[in-house]
Amino acid sequence: MNQSEFIKTINPFKDRLFRLAKRLLVSTEEAEDATQEVLVRLWNNRGKLKSYNSVEALAVTITKNYCLDQLKSKRATEMRIVHSNYTDRDAGLQQQAEDRDSWSWVEKIMDELPEQQKIIVQLRDIEQYEFEEIAKMMDMNETAVRVALSRARKAIREELTKKHSYGIKNN
Repeated sequence: MNQSEFIKTINPFKDRLFRLAKRLLVSTEEAEDATQEVLVRLWNNRGKLKSYNSVEALAVTITKNYCLDQLKSKRATEMRIVHSNYTDRDAGLQQQAEDRDSWSWVEKIMDELPEQQKIIVQLRDIEQYEFEEIAKMMDMNETAVRVALSRARKAIREELTKKHSYGIKNN
């Protein structure tokens, strides 16, 4: 595989790799480093890429594993999840403030989720991968992915409901 073929293969999903890395790592710089590392690994193994059914699934798996390794390393003690891709340009100022506040709470809640659920929510709800693809990437069966996603969404919903109803008494 030459350079132009490699670029054509990687370009459609390289931004997804970055967003996944950013979801798992602390900063833009860490996510950029992780994405670059994954792309270098793919480049070094470009001769084998045609034998894979989905280069994208392979790249996501490599990204996930690399980021999890970084989280386990000593420098991971200062890492936290950050996600700032959400904006709504058409909403009024009050709605924008409420949306930012809600998204901030969702980020904090997601930060508390088990690692597997965090990744599955990122892949399904943010990156829009299909369950079959996520199952391959996570080395799980589709039912387990659906269950984990359901539990993660339920946890997020329950915590967000608690935050929004704080101080409101039901009579």
